[in-house]
Amino acid sequence: MHEATKARKISVYDYIVIGGGTTGIPIATTLSKNYSVLLLERGGSPYGNPNITKLANFGSYFSDNSPDSPSQQFVSVDGVVNARPRVLGGGTSINAGFYSHGEARFLKVAKLMNERLINESYRWVERVMVFKPILTRWHSALKGALVEAGVTPENGFTYEHILGTKVGGIIFDQNGQRHTAGDLLQYANPKGLHLLLHATAHKILFKNKGRTRPVAYGVVFEDASRRKHRAYLKGRQMDEIILSAGALGSPQLLMLSGIGPKDQLHTHNIKPVLHHPFIGQGMVDNPLNEIFVPSPVPVSQSLVDIVGITKSGNYIEAVEGFNLIGARLSDYQGYSYEMGGFIFEKVNYPQSKGYLELQNRNPADNPSVKFNYFKKPNDLRKCVLGVKVILKAIESKAFSKFKYPNMTIQDILDLNVKMPTTFPPHANTSSSLEQYCKDNVKTIWHYHGGCRMGKVVDGNYKIQGVDSIRVIDGSTLIISPGTNPQASLLMLGRYMGVTILSKRLASDKAK
Repeated sequence: MHEATKARKISVYDYIVIGGGTTGIPIATTLSKNYSVLLLERGGSPYGNPNITKLANFGSYFSDNSPDSPSQQFVSVDGVVNARPRVLGGGTSINAGFYSHGEARFLKVAKLMNERLINESYRWVERVMVFKPILTRWHSALKGALVEAGVTPENGFTYEHILGTKVGGIIFDQNGQRHTAGDLLQYANPKGLHLLLHATAHKILFKNKGRTRPVAYGVVFEDASRRKHRAYLKGRQMDEIILSAGALGSPQLLMLSGIGPKDQLHTHNIKPVLHHPFIGQGMVDNPLNEIFVPSPVPVSQSLVDIVGITKSGNYIEAVEGFNLIGARLSDYQGYSYEMGGFIFEKVNYPQSKGYLELQNRNPADNPSVKFNYFKKPNDLRKCVLGVKVILKAIESKAFSKFKYPNMTIQDILDLNVKMPTTFPPHANTSSSLEQYCKDNVKTIWHYHGGCRMGKVVDGNYKIQGVDSIRVIDGSTLIISPGTNPQASLLMLGRYMGVTILSKRLASDKAK
C-alpha cells in the first residue's frame, strides 16, 4: 500500500475499485490474481493505530471529528447521530465486530444463486479474520436470560442465521486484537494490486458522445496534498470501474459524476450524464433502541458475542463495560458504564425509507440523508416487541446477579430516558414503550440503499443504462443481511470478484 501522494499523475489499469472497505478489498484482492487493479481508499491504514486495533479502545474514534479520524460523523435529517468509515477496511475497522451469515431471504434478493460459491466465499473470509468468542459471565448470563425470555431454542455457537439465541463469530482474536478486511490483502497478487491511501475519488469519467449509453472510462482522485490524479481503464471490452464506497459514498459519487436525479444535478450545477431518478432513493437505517442496565457486581469489557433472533422481527445484542452511547460520566446519574452493560434491539426489515441528497460538490463532505425512522407503524410495533423481550431478559432469574434487586423496570427505563443522547430533546420519563422507542431511537450503523438492486443496479450489480461500471456494496441492499451485515458483505465482495474473474478468464480463453 502507498500514499496517494506517491501516485503517478496518470495511470492505466484493467479494473479500478473505489473504496477499500468491506466489499472493495475482497473484490480487488480477487481480481488482482490475473489482472491489474487500482484500489482507492479515502482514509488511512488501521494498522498501528491502537484505537482501531484494540478491543478495549472500541468507539474512541466516534467522538474524533478530526479530518484524519477513521470515523466520519454525520447527523441525519432525523436528528440521529451516525458514522461512516474513513479507513482501510471500512466498517470492519470501526464496528463492534460481530460476524453472522445472512439469511436465505438476503441471498435471494441479492441475486446470489451459487450456493457452493457462497459457502466458499464465507470460508475464504473466515480463515483469515473470524474467531470464536469466549463468553464472559455477563454475556453467559444474558444468553440464559434470552432463552428464559422466550428467544428459543438455544443454538450454541454457529455462524448460521437461525431463530433462537446463539453465540456468533467475532473479528477480535483472544488477545483482543481486531482483524479487518485489510487482512484479506494477504490473498492479493502484489504485482496485480496497486492500493492507494488518502485517495479521495472526485469524479468518475464517462464517454457519451455519439453513444446510446454512457461508458465509464476513468476516475479523477485527489491525494492528501490536494493534487489531482487520473486513472484510466485500458479500454478493453471487459475493463470496469467498481464502486464500493458504501451506502453514502456510492450514490454521492455517482451524482457528483453526473448520474442521478436531474433536479439534484441541476441544483448543484453538475453537467448531466444520465438522469437516474432512483439514485439516492430507498435509504434505510435499521432502528436501534438500547437499555443500559447498571450492575451491582463488576463486569468485563466485551462487545457483541451473542444474539437473540426473535420470531417478532428483532435481533437482541449487547455490550458490557463500554460507553456505547458516548455519554458523559455524569449522564449515568451515579452509575458507571464500566459497571453495567447495554442490551439493544435492532428492528429487522424496516418498511420506512428515506433519501440521500447532495449538500455541495465536495466529495469529502457528507451528503444529506433522511431515514424516516418509524414512519411506517409496523416498524414501531416491532420496536416495542423487541424492548419487551429485553425487559423480560433483565427480569429473568438467569440475569438476576447483574441487576440491582431494588431497581424496577420503570427505574431502568427512566434512567435511560434521562441520558441526553437523542435529538430533539425529550421528556425525562417514558410514558409508553412506543414513546420510548421514538425518543431513544439510535443507529446500529447498518444503513443501506441508495443504489438499490432492481432500481439502480441489475442482478449482476451493473448500473442500469451505463456500461463498464458496477456498484457492489451496502448501497445496493434491499435488506440489511442477517443480524449484522459485515459477514454477508465480505462474502459478497469475494463472490462477485470470483464471478467477474471467472467470466473474464473464460472470455479471454475463447479469443
